[in-house]
Amino acid sequence: MLLNVTNQTEDAFSCYSASVEGYRYFAVLWGCAVTIVGTVGNLMTVLAFALDSQLRTRFNVLIVNLALADLLYCTVLQPISVDSYLHLRWRSGQVLCSTFGLLLFLSNSVSIITLCLVAISRYLLVAKRALFERLSSNCGLVSLLLASWALGLASFLPLWPVFVFVPQVCTCSFHRTEGRPYTTILLFFYFFVGLSCVGTFYFLIYRRVRVASKALLRYRLSRRSSKKKPAPSAPGTDDSVESGMATMSSELSIQSTQSKDDVNGDTARPKTPDEPTNQSGDEGKPKSARPISSVPAPATAESHTATSGEDTEFKRVTRMCFAVFLCFVCCFVPFLILNIVDKGGRAPQVLHMFCANLTWLNSCINPVLYAVMNRQFRKGYQSLLTRAVTPFTCLWSKRAYKP
Repeated sequence: MLLNVTNQTEDAFSCYSASVEGYRYFAVLWGCAVTIVGTVGNLMTVLAFALDSQLRTRFNVLIVNLALADLLYCTVLQPISVDSYLHLRWRSGQVLCSTFGLLLFLSNSVSIITLCLVAISRYLLVAKRALFERLSSNCGLVSLLLASWALGLASFLPLWPVFVFVPQVCTCSFHRTEGRPYTTILLFFYFFVGLSCVGTFYFLIYRRVRVASKALLRYRLSRRSSKKKPAPSAPGTDDSVESGMATMSSELSIQSTQSKDDVNGDTARPKTPDEPTNQSGDEGKPKSARPISSVPAPATAESHTATSGEDTEFKRVTRMCFAVFLCFVCCFVPFLILNIVDKGGRAPQVLHMFCANLTWLNSCINPVLYAVMNRQFRKGYQSLLTRAVTPFTCLWSKRAYKP
């Protein structure tokens, strides 16, 4: 009797099948690559943020929160998954199985919540700058980050009793039927409502940027035509038009020189209107006595170039964030669709495993996107690599030139 109970317990933690015996080696290699690349990449993201002053911006705090969620998976959970695939069984007992399932969904939920916060912050940056400033204060950011982890933990902690080993994907997750309807509501809320929210905000950003870009282009074309055909105009007309277009353009631009907490990390600060612009000692003179050269000149091509550069930087950062969102969707959608379509579990086990293994990629790909699509993160990574290699280079040089 005791032997039968032991055999049943062992079978409950086994995912062995002749159809996946060869595939497991591919899964193990894939999992090892994800562990190494994800741990190193996300750790470099956190260190680059901590050590590079240009990366310590309010917006990048959200990027670091996303990196911490991925680091939890790559460093702690992924090696356990590799062990399960290597032996085709769970070898750590039920308590650790429930802990693994809870941390797995905590990592995924924090990632989705952070993606939502990133999309919303990008939209507020171009649509409601004042609200963005209030929400991105030190107190606001800390509250948002703590809330993302607290919400994820509170959402999946009630599922502790139904976390079991799922042989179909050789990992611990919640039971397919025992957790319903709560599990169905959670998955719908996070993966469908959450990701749809992210997509909606990026669409709103795209539409707003497109409308303002067209308006700015029409304004520039009208300015060129007016230069070719000069005509008398009412006093102040050009100034008012130019001021209006500057306001519209500023909605799209990142005020990169306004403070240290900008997206592109520039630390230079322009002079405010209250600061003196004349260094020749004319501050005490009345306006009528000041030389003409002290009067601020109207916007020139140089200022338009600066604004255009800021617009370009905003679009680049937004494209990077959208690419992170797309990668998340591409990694999880096949697995979600397969589980919805194949409710009876009739699909081959290797197909379920492959779609589950595809979700691993999401936790290690973000640092690659940052390095490819963001200039400041690329410089931060290069600086970290240089610091790491320098001691070995010096040691090698001393040995090479040792008499």
